[in-house]
Amino acid sequence: MAAADSLPHDRGFKLWSAVDGPSRLLLASIDRWTSAILADDGIDMPLMSNDNHVIAHIIARESGMISGTAAVDHMLHIWAGNLSISWASNDGKQVSVGDEIAQIEGPREAVLMMERSILNILGFLSGITTEAKKWSTIAPKQIACTRKTTWGLLDKWAVSLGGGLTHRLSRNDAMMIKENDLATMHPDLDAHSSRIAKFLGEVDFLQCGAFLEIEVQEEKEAVVAAFTWSERKMKEELPKLVIMLDNFSAERCKAVVDELNEMGLREHVLIEASGGITLSGLEDWRRCGVDVLSTSAINRGVIPLDLSMLIADD
Repeated sequence: MAAADSLPHDRGFKLWSAVDGPSRLLLASIDRWTSAILADDGIDMPLMSNDNHVIAHIIARESGMISGTAAVDHMLHIWAGNLSISWASNDGKQVSVGDEIAQIEGPREAVLMMERSILNILGFLSGITTEAKKWSTIAPKQIACTRKTTWGLLDKWAVSLGGGLTHRLSRNDAMMIKENDLATMHPDLDAHSSRIAKFLGEVDFLQCGAFLEIEVQEEKEAVVAAFTWSERKMKEELPKLVIMLDNFSAERCKAVVDELNEMGLREHVLIEASGGITLSGLEDWRRCGVDVLSTSAINRGVIPLDLSMLIADD
């Protein structure tokens, strides 16, 4: 379970734990992605080769954090049961240049057939975890990824291993009302602020999933959302509403936070900033008073960790 004082954006416990490893939810995602990766590489049935056995070593060519070992374990169990792998570095472990990550033993053909897929999975996910660690070191328990992913839940798992927040795991995991949602709500109302007030005044929180979040484009919309929710919280036992400030600068975010504090509304909401957040400017964002900083830069377009596999000489 998530810690009682954790942000609702911290959904990593649904995917993986240090004690139990990957959850059923994550294993199902691993199964889908690894099957597709192997199929694209021409492998559509389990490998049955039984030629000469070899030993191969996976080596780190640069420093970083490892993730994806559970995915590789699952893939080999299903698709190459005649290969055995022993890990020197498990998920979430820091490695340096030249460190051995794993040793693989089995039929030569099976090792060669699986080599590229193993390295692609480990390199891609480890690259995300390494990047997430950079961001989360500056903004611990504050930086989150978004649903802009390449490998879906695997991206979010890798972010979580690097200390980042997963945010919602799917559209149905939590309710987020965005600009397009508001544009199609209550056509009799002209302004988004009016639509926000009507929606928040009527929504059944029990149908919202892990949390309820609403995106705003203007300062006025943030105030309306916070005020409407505070009015409901006085009558009902409700958790905090998440207000996402979309494409606000760090300075505008601070101004909104200050205004909500002055109005006595800040205690009823969590504030998330999203859009335009960069690693180089992260310190300014961290200090602007928001609770969560969400960005796809933490996982999309990240350079994979450089790894190699070498078969030992006889």
